[in-house]
Amino acid sequence: MQARPLEGIRVVDYSHFLAGPYVGRCLAALGAEVIKVERPGSGDAGRQHATVLDDQQSGYFLQLNMGKRGVSVNMKDPRGKAFMQRLCDSADVFIENYRPGALDKLGLGYAELSARNPGLVYCSISAYGHTGPDAHRAGFGLIAEARSGIMQMVGTPGERPPLLRISLGDMYTGIHAVAAINAALLGRVRSGRGQHIDMALYDTLVSMHEYAVQCFTLQGVLPEQTGHDMPTSTLYGVFRAADGDLVIAAQVDDAWKRLASMIEANGGPVGFGADARFHSVTGRNTLRAEILSVVEPWVAARPAASVLDLLDGIDVPCAKVQRIDEVLADPQIQARGMVVEQQHPRYGTLRLPNLPFRFSDCDTTIREVAPDLGQHNAEVARSLGFEPAEIDAMQTDGVLFSKASR
Repeated sequence: MQARPLEGIRVVDYSHFLAGPYVGRCLAALGAEVIKVERPGSGDAGRQHATVLDDQQSGYFLQLNMGKRGVSVNMKDPRGKAFMQRLCDSADVFIENYRPGALDKLGLGYAELSARNPGLVYCSISAYGHTGPDAHRAGFGLIAEARSGIMQMVGTPGERPPLLRISLGDMYTGIHAVAAINAALLGRVRSGRGQHIDMALYDTLVSMHEYAVQCFTLQGVLPEQTGHDMPTSTLYGVFRAADGDLVIAAQVDDAWKRLASMIEANGGPVGFGADARFHSVTGRNTLRAEILSVVEPWVAARPAASVLDLLDGIDVPCAKVQRIDEVLADPQIQARGMVVEQQHPRYGTLRLPNLPFRFSDCDTTIREVAPDLGQHNAEVARSLGFEPAEIDAMQTDGVLFSKASR
């Protein structure tokens, strides 16, 4: 087995909640030493997010901060600022997701840190980025989803758009930040210098539009809410069976012909499979209502498992709409190792989502649990060259804060 790709890289994770911590978790999985820095007292606000286990941890925090070492530093004390400067001087990467300009006041902005450490790759994540008329505005993933045009396209026509229920903007921006950081580290090999990476939730969600922008710029058509299927890709959508929901993707000509012939052979209208009007994308889209009037009741009259078996038998892509408990029990997810088990000293066995990285010659599964607040203060301080007496004094005075010492 090879060493993981980022072993030997030190990352300072000065972020909170979701997008930044997700970046740090990914880099830790890839082998980097990630040091999570939190404020004294309550630490990262994500510690008190949904599924709180005690006064230190939530399921949210455990998932996003596994594999990291944790320090908690009082930046109001000059010794705390000196500690952070020394830590950042030793780092290859710095991650933050505060409003633009906020960290300049603490001496942790890009200009000051890069002047001390020219090789530093400094990654900022914010709602709107560090330039433009809205750079100063606060925002979360929900705000970016609304402004990006994505929210307007989902849901039932005439109704309010639904919440997506996953943090699309944060996670998509986070994985783009991982890619950008790795590219900057590679570029540093040649240039010897790091650089500032400016990631915006709004930018990344706009970049996700694989067809909507072209619809408008090339044809002047505004995408609208379509409910349970896609009028421009008949047949492609969600269907209700007798005992649950499933999806069918038969928008390609050959798949459609197999589907239509199978429906005809299993109680559908005579001639449905041979109807040439439906044998092109244009024809199916134009006659979408007529097609749905056949397919929807045909699916509704059968158990989901029966429909899925028939579709699998003719190689038409399909799937049951699964609950989370069904996902966790899915043999495919188990075979791919997409649920990681960790042993926590207080909570016992934890089962959390794994990352989708798969390398042929190294294992990126994180087994180390997320740190308690300030758990690794002394360890990290020693690595920076602080003397034992200095460390003891900073811990006693709360410059290096930990829950265990309170």
